[in-house]
Amino acid sequence: MIILVDMDNTLADFDVALLERWRELYPNEFHVPLEKRTTFYTFLDYPEHLQDKIHDLCHSEGFIRNLPPVEGGIEAVKEMLERGHDVRFCSSHLFQYDNSVLEKYRWIEQHFGRKLVDRIVFTRDKTLIHGDILIDDKPAISGLRKPDWEHVIYDRPYNRQITGQRRLTWANWRDILFPEETEPAAT
Repeated sequence: MIILVDMDNTLADFDVALLERWRELYPNEFHVPLEKRTTFYTFLDYPEHLQDKIHDLCHSEGFIRNLPPVEGGIEAVKEMLERGHDVRFCSSHLFQYDNSVLEKYRWIEQHFGRKLVDRIVFTRDKTLIHGDILIDDKPAISGLRKPDWEHVIYDRPYNRQITGQRRLTWANWRDILFPEETEPAAT
């Protein structure tokens, strides 16, 4: 099985790092607690006069490279690989790619080793990438074509309005992706 795994807010905890850095740099500014996030694009949860500061912070050198892993994600991907699945890191660069592309390569190398950087696929249109499953936090993914993968939503507060699709976290990924392996045996 080809499993495509998004990076930001699926493997690398973009939102946690952003909020932590925001509160460190701007302790007296408005902030949105993680559980109150309502939109996929973080800056849209903030008043217009703060959006440039959000952009600058996200695009700053070292921000992407130093994102903490989402708990359980690295172990889950390693287990998928051990099970024989073809796992690819399917990610988009940030609006300004200057730091994000190289830093995403470095993030994968740091957490998975140099051999797995060859499994990174960068695209702004994930519908063009072949796979069986795409694990992604983005609520809706559109592009030039109808994808051949199933979008399994990585659960985040801003995508909980989406229903009718499989949804997972790294705590329940085996049950969601491989339910036949976790169902009790018939008596």
